[in-house]
Amino acid sequence: MLDPLSEIIALLQPRAPYSKLVDAAGPWRVRRTEVEQVYYCLLLAGQARLEVDGKPTLDLQAGDFVLVPATQGFSMSSVHPLPPSGLQSRPHMREDGGVRLGVEEGPAAEQLLIGYCSFGSPDAGLLVSLLPDMVVVRGERRLCDLAGLVRDEARAERPARDVVLEHLLQVLLIEALRSGTETGATPGLLHALADKRLAGTLRAMHAEPGRLWSVADLAREAGLSRSAFFTRFNRIVGMPPMDYLQNWRMTLAKHMLRTRQNSIAEIAEKVGYGSTSAFSVAFSRRVGQPPAHYARTAAITVQMPQEA
Repeated sequence: MLDPLSEIIALLQPRAPYSKLVDAAGPWRVRRTEVEQVYYCLLLAGQARLEVDGKPTLDLQAGDFVLVPATQGFSMSSVHPLPPSGLQSRPHMREDGGVRLGVEEGPAAEQLLIGYCSFGSPDAGLLVSLLPDMVVVRGERRLCDLAGLVRDEARAERPARDVVLEHLLQVLLIEALRSGTETGATPGLLHALADKRLAGTLRAMHAEPGRLWSVADLAREAGLSRSAFFTRFNRIVGMPPMDYLQNWRMTLAKHMLRTRQNSIAEIAEKVGYGSTSAFSVAFSRRVGQPPAHYARTAAITVQMPQEA
């Protein structure tokens, strides 16, 4: 049976990250706003404080990894000592390509590997909405090893560097998401896959997106009554079950239209529509244009960079 998390990560098309090694000492604080890329940080030594807008302050220890798939703004700062109010540190570039924050001289009290990555999928907004808006993994050795490989590869000038980075990033994302232990009360696919009642239901939906599912069918997969299943799914995933299924079907349909794997009639059948016309109406309502027009537009978009 398909693994929904791996399937979503593959469709997201994660791109190679921009990463840098940061040393810090004394009081320091850096602030980022209107960040569109995914932010991640692995604390290699010391302590640091992460403050994401609208969320509780989070203190990180050496070995902690944090992934923020989407945020409007955040700041990171020292903990001992705490920076004075309003302090904005100016990064100093080192000769080896790393960055120094706070006091420029002397040994570093903190060391961080930080970076950004992006998703290539046109449906990234929808797919990311299925993930928690923050993932924190404490002291997971596998993540430390993976992040170290990302750091080393990013600094090297070896052949196929970008390809290796992309694959390392994909593994890093999957490992972070499946290892997440402090996602709090944030709804999302990760929480649902950790729920014994909902995990099997989600795998069934992903394995057979074209099946004529009803809420009653899905509730039976979960071993719950219809009302209990609907309430539980909505609370944990963050949307009603049929909305999730519809979103996933349209995501698959758009992917197949972009890659021209199947005819429109075949796609309609694969995503659970009894006729091409019914699929076209549903697709147009959700996407804003008919499937054939979407496929033509996507093909032009893909060709343009090649012609430039």
